[in-house]
Amino acid sequence: MSQVKAVNVEIQVVLGRSQLPMQQLLRMGRGAVIPLDATVNEEVWILANNHPVYRGEIQINEDRISIAVTREANVYDYMAGGGQ
Repeated sequence: MSQVKAVNVEIQVVLGRSQLPMQQLLRMGRGAVIPLDATVNEEVWILANNHPVYRGEIQINEDRISIAVTREANVYDYMAGGGQ
């Protein structure tokens, strides 16, 4: 069990998704804005090694941003594009 506890897991938080034409992506530079399909109070996806495991809410405390876990993720919702 101690070996399992020593394994590192990459955690990612997905704020939203967007589809852009490659031409538009190649023209982007510093300061470009990419619109996302998410809204302000929408839950974010929490991934472990690229696999959705939880949903969460963004929290801002002073100058720190964190994610509060709200519930388990539904992998089928994630694969379908993020439907609630």
